[in-house]
Amino acid sequence: MRSHEIDYKIIGEDIQIVEIELDPNETVIAEAGAMLFMEDGIQFETKMGDGSEPDRGLLGKLLQAGSRKLMGESLFMTHFTNRGYGKRKVAFAAPYPGTVLPINLANLPGQALITQKDSFLCAALGTKVAITFNQKIGSGLFGGEGFVLQRLEGDGLAFIHAGGVVIERYLNNETLRVDTGCIVGFEQQINYSIQRSGGLKSMVFGGEGIFLATLSGTGRVWIQSMPIVKLANALGSMTSVTGSGKESGSVLGGLGNLFE
Repeated sequence: MRSHEIDYKIIGEDIQIVEIELDPNETVIAEAGAMLFMEDGIQFETKMGDGSEPDRGLLGKLLQAGSRKLMGESLFMTHFTNRGYGKRKVAFAAPYPGTVLPINLANLPGQALITQKDSFLCAALGTKVAITFNQKIGSGLFGGEGFVLQRLEGDGLAFIHAGGVVIERYLNNETLRVDTGCIVGFEQQINYSIQRSGGLKSMVFGGEGIFLATLSGTGRVWIQSMPIVKLANALGSMTSVTGSGKESGSVLGGLGNLFE
């Protein structure tokens, strides 16, 4: 067992947090700024890298940090360690409303999970957080997941965040077409590609976008109902309709804006 064995509890419904319980000298790694609270006895340290390869040289750590920068993440990760004598807790919150999904990497084929690049929240020390490139250029040009994906590898617990409700689907040598931004993650043996959503008329006027993501093979996939891009677009359209972004549900409705 390379990864630390951590205990956890998911708290909340629509806006969830994960509370991690650490035994003495156990460590959990997290994205910078994700920590919500930590009990006395928990010490944190910002490091370059995920700590999965402690004997890695400076050049290797720089390469790993550079790959995180390519994903749009911070160069550093925060390591939280219980330096006390009893069990201590530390909690992490996601950056926007949604669901925290616990994944036991030891139960996945190849002990690896492919996720969208900004979904990682925290994981047991020993989990390797790296990038992986989609081999099909169409996925890079048109996919909501982008050409750069994230690979979580290890034999412990990892926690990823998704917007809205998460649906887990098991494909048995099947194909599933999904909105490109709604993929949270999938097992590494699943094939991921981008295809046209339909004919020219459907692509232009259908409202489903020009391209859809195609997941095929045998294995599990996780889908989110409200990715951050959709949420931002919905809020942006509401603001543009109401003008100043204030509440428009009064009797006057939009006419109230004329008198401001």
